[in-house]
Amino acid sequence: MSGASSPADHFSSVSAAYSAFRPRYPAALIDYFTSLASRRGLAWDCGAGSGQATGDIARRFDFVVATDLSAEQLSRATRDPRVGWAACAAERTAIRSNTVDAVAVAQALHWFAHEEFYAEVKRVAAGPDVPIVAWTYAAPRMEGEVGEVLRRFMFEDIGEYWPPERKYVDTEYRTIPFPFERLDAPPFALENDWLLPQIVGYMRSMSAAARYKKATGVDPVVVVEGELGALWRDDGPRRIVWPVIVLAGRVGS
Repeated sequence: MSGASSPADHFSSVSAAYSAFRPRYPAALIDYFTSLASRRGLAWDCGAGSGQATGDIARRFDFVVATDLSAEQLSRATRDPRVGWAACAAERTAIRSNTVDAVAVAQALHWFAHEEFYAEVKRVAAGPDVPIVAWTYAAPRMEGEVGEVLRRFMFEDIGEYWPPERKYVDTEYRTIPFPFERLDAPPFALENDWLLPQIVGYMRSMSAAARYKKATGVDPVVVVEGELGALWRDDGPRRIVWPVIVLAGRVGS
């Protein structure tokens, strides 16, 4: 996507499911992001969506500017006096130059026009020591037949409907542009014990599921929901794990 001028909004149409069913991030990850900042005045949460990371960042900084291309996504975020919300492209914001002490990008870097976004990061950064930390979670893992159905759903049933930028997630950010002084990051993972309705809701939050439905008129989640229900066999929760991939660096000169 590097070099593109108008990144697409893939999530307004699934904003309700995204807000309800996308996982929150481990506190240790937000603590790591915060630890890299020498000043904790203003943080920029870019691609904030419905605030999966924003509130936790706000508890560690004086103020957070949370931006997202989707006003619909932002409207579903929890209001917080320490957060200013703005619907705008990551590559063109109204943030004043030389004011931001730390930049977080949670589950969004792969959607951006990278060259333009990184120029914007350098413009708003308060100094060369400002950290930029971007993370994404890889495809979730579940054991047994339920896990196999979830994998098949993502990579076969709706596989051809993922936007092309999804390739960066599938390669765990190894190929994504990141032209900054790199910092080591510890390993992180998201782990939850979920019930069947949560798994179904998570599926419905996927942009590829929405694109499939728009193209075919068929809801792919409804198709697979009965299959999962037959495999669940009880009403108890099951463990779902997402490996978290972290890119961390400093803006530099």
